[in-house]
This record gives sequence, structure tokens and C-alpha cells, in this order.
Amino acid sequence: MSNQAISYKVQTASYAAIELIRTLCMQVWPQTYSSILTEEQLAYMLDWMYSPSSLAKQMDEGATFLLLYDADTPIGYASYQALHTGHFKLHKLYVLPTVQGKGAGRYFLTDLMQRIKGLGAHTLELQVNRYNKAVGFYHQLGFTIRETADIGIGKGFYMNDYIMQIAL
Repeated sequence: MSNQAISYKVQTASYAAIELIRTLCMQVWPQTYSSILTEEQLAYMLDWMYSPSSLAKQMDEGATFLLLYDADTPIGYASYQALHTGHFKLHKLYVLPTVQGKGAGRYFLTDLMQRIKGLGAHTLELQVNRYNKAVGFYHQLGFTIRETADIGIGKGFYMNDYIMQIAL
């Protein structure tokens, strides 16, 4: 890595960013999940969670999407939502493989937590695949495993997740 200063910034995403979110997803998801999920489940989940209509529906139902930039280059996306007063859920947090391990994810999650604290959040929860290396990332940032869950998502597929949380 060069000594060039990293200039991360986070912006709230609108419906106009749906294609950018999908583009970023296709650069992250296959690499993240190809060793964990079957090709069929990966394709199913991408369509289920990342089709343009699914992303628009998530926004319609109250999910706030964020984009992470390094200068003017988009390098990540996230979404969160209030579940009930003071309790928020992190639905998505992904950064490009080329910036993983370089502080981008930590910066992004810290920014997101500050945003939701400003909205009155006292707890943030998330689901993460039990075999995803991000489990260690979340542990390092203070999240703890609340429960183990196998969640049916249709077509005989399951998400084998940890539900993790942190007090803010």
C-alpha cells in the first residue's frame, strides 16, 4: 500500500444508486460467499436481496442505504434500519476485496454507528454467516454473538447465521 492519504467519505444512497449498489455487490458477493454457499444458493440470494425491485422495496420499507467512497471512487455499501425504539439492525456492510483489511470497513461501521446513535440507537444487531471471516471483524469491534440461527429463505435454502449485537 502506498503512503497516499486515504480520504473516506460516507454518503446516503437514494433510489438512483440502486445500480451502483448492484455493481458493488457483484464485486464483493461472489468472492465472499463462493466458498460458503452453493452456486444455486448464491444466485438465488443475489436475486432475492439485490434485484432492482428488491433494493427499491428495502428502501420503501425504511432501510437506509449508505455508500462508502475513497475520494470519488465507490468502495462499499451498507444498509440499516430501526427495528424498534433504540434498536437498529445492520442489514448489509460490504467493502470491495481490494480494500478489505485496510481500515475501510472499520471506518464505515464506525460512521454508521455514529449516525444511528444520533437517531437514538442504543443497540445495533446484525446477522452474519457463521463461516464468513467477517465474524472476526465484528468481534474485534465489540460485537458479541447473541444467538445462532438457521433461517429458511425459500427454495430449500437456509442462512446459517450468527445474530450478533453491540451496545452503543
